[in-house]
Amino acid sequence: MTKEKSNDELASSEAISKSTKVNFEEKNIETAQSSQLNESSPSNQTNEASDEFDGFTGFGFSEGLIDTLFKKGYKEPTPIQKAAIPELMLGRDLLGQAQTGTGKTAAFALPLLERINDKERHPQVLVLTPTRELAMQVAESFKAYSAGHPNINILAVYGGSDFRSQLYALKKGVEIIVGTPGRVMDHIRQGTLTQETLQCLVLDEADEMLRMGFIDDIEWILEQLPDERQMVFFSATMPTEIRRLSKRYLKNPAEITIKSKKKEAQLIKQRYITIQNSYKLEVLKRVLELSFGEGVIIFARTKVITIKLAESLEAAKHNVAVLNGDVPQNLRERTVERLRQGGIDVLVATDVAARGLDVERIGLVINYDMPFDTEAYVHRIGRTGRAGRSGQAILFVSPRERSFLSNLERVVGQTIEKMEIPTNELINKHRIRKIKKDLLEIASTNTTSDEEGDMLKDVIKEVEEELQLTPQEIALAAINLSIGENSLLLNDDESWIHQADRYRKGNDRRDSRSRHRREYAMTDKDKERFRVEVGHRDRVKPGNIVGAIANESGLNGRMIGRIQIFDNYSLIDLPKGMPSNIFKNLKKVKVMNKELKINRHS
Repeated sequence: MTKEKSNDELASSEAISKSTKVNFEEKNIETAQSSQLNESSPSNQTNEASDEFDGFTGFGFSEGLIDTLFKKGYKEPTPIQKAAIPELMLGRDLLGQAQTGTGKTAAFALPLLERINDKERHPQVLVLTPTRELAMQVAESFKAYSAGHPNINILAVYGGSDFRSQLYALKKGVEIIVGTPGRVMDHIRQGTLTQETLQCLVLDEADEMLRMGFIDDIEWILEQLPDERQMVFFSATMPTEIRRLSKRYLKNPAEITIKSKKKEAQLIKQRYITIQNSYKLEVLKRVLELSFGEGVIIFARTKVITIKLAESLEAAKHNVAVLNGDVPQNLRERTVERLRQGGIDVLVATDVAARGLDVERIGLVINYDMPFDTEAYVHRIGRTGRAGRSGQAILFVSPRERSFLSNLERVVGQTIEKMEIPTNELINKHRIRKIKKDLLEIASTNTTSDEEGDMLKDVIKEVEEELQLTPQEIALAAINLSIGENSLLLNDDESWIHQADRYRKGNDRRDSRSRHRREYAMTDKDKERFRVEVGHRDRVKPGNIVGAIANESGLNGRMIGRIQIFDNYSLIDLPKGMPSNIFKNLKKVKVMNKELKINRHS
């Protein structure tokens, strides 16, 4: 099972030919000439659209894959796809750096699908992701792209789902496995995942793996792979640890760095509102008033905040759901599907729970709590405006958090614009525009049958005669009926908005140098020391502890302070005043298969 290549190709690139290590199904993958591509077009429709669909034909993809991409509306590959696909088609190892939302899933999925041997029912490709949400998303992408390869089987394996169903699928035979490190390790240890047949491993979101403390697990998995295999690392950033892994495990890799173009970042309109914490909920409700029915994701720092926000928004008649670490996996999947189908309009989530979430109808991301690092911000706003789609992102900033804005602007390559708190007048104008929009839509799309229409006309005529009303008065009555008990116009007290505005302007006049000297990080007096019952004898490392606590509590790395590891226990600094339910949950969290049993250190 070796790749066919022309003598000219082999002679022209000795380095590349030496690095072609993977033995997928024997196929011709050299770049086709344009005349050959025209002959192998999937349909007359593709030929006619050749001027619009040139980007993907030059990779030498099969007729089935080209047809699938054309039907999905793919016209031009993104920069990461242009750079990575040719290298992966040749079987090279690859180290790629690209931000989320740049199309990197297709960059590795498309060439790997082409090189699968669908006649052999055993695992050939393994993709590792940091979270189950991302695992599901990547698996769904593989399935969508494999429409022209109906004999290829894809399986997502992750914790929280039924182990027996995964065993059954593996026994039947799958070619592509997408999973989280823990569940993949379980299958390898139990012999249900045959690693000897794996010919390619993809490490997706490698820096996120590092942040969540999975690097030891990743290295264990890498050690189980055959010597001859293709390896692909993708990461939004390139920390030293990821560089070390790549030097150890990748052989003569192609290295690709894709910087986010400013014009691509500007597809997401980014704004911020300066507001004191006590007014954040009221501002959130006002911001949501201005959305026109598109999906909204609200990011909160902890599980407790997600629940409180959801309850408040539900009381305000919003169609809302929660996504955090306490939500069971089957409910999480149903929630995401309802969001995708329009059954839910507002999703309140923590960073970890929403990682990898890709729902096309998300038009707005609201950062209710300031993220603690720039990477988290990029991942958050990447839930909208993905792969060329437009979207909006709004960030709530307290006065003492203003200095953090410059870091975010530097990363996204654009200015985050100031946004004023929506006033009663602005909200009322929006409500009136919405009624007009709804009336126009209903009037232009007659959904009633002729019989029902005649009956309604008779009702209107009877009401007109009995009450001596004009058609305009009847229309007003119908609108009031649709509005219900709530008033159309908002008339709430908004004096606090003007106070907040004066406070903000006062801050703006302060000396800029003193503002830049403020540190966003917590001071020692804001932290408390805790003891956890894992140490050197358990082979635990700081990343393991950070990852476990961040996953369970929603705390970010910057909120987790100094960690000291001893033989039988470890000490860690965490924020003061943690809610009791979070503290209770942390006691049961396991690191290296051992419970933390966290307690305050005397």
